[in-house]
Amino acid sequence: MSFTYKVTVRDRAKGITHTLSVPDNRYILQSFESLGVELPFSCRNGACTTCAVRIISGRISQPEAVGLSPNLQRKGYALLCVSYACSDLEVETQDEDEVYELQFGRYFAKGRVRAGLPLDED
Repeated sequence: MSFTYKVTVRDRAKGITHTLSVPDNRYILQSFESLGVELPFSCRNGACTTCAVRIISGRISQPEAVGLSPNLQRKGYALLCVSYACSDLEVETQDEDEVYELQFGRYFAKGRVRAGLPLDED
């Protein structure tokens, strides 16, 4: 049995809010696109942070979101390209660089790599 939920996406970059009915068995991004709504995306595989959103209210299932750490998922971030609505939902798009920094920033500028990436162990 499939359910349909009201999903609201606030697109921060464009200053536009979209609200649609989305089935629980279809990716949110795919549902919006099929109705002509353009939202940010890149890989469509849950591996990058281009389609990242912050959950304002509601629940999402995103078992394939390999590009988003479990810690960020617990903090309310999701990737629309591989997310299913589990309730009525309100989310807000995020700046890709902000989410990338939250996820990977602790690894950069820490003095571990002196010049370029080490390709071989010496």
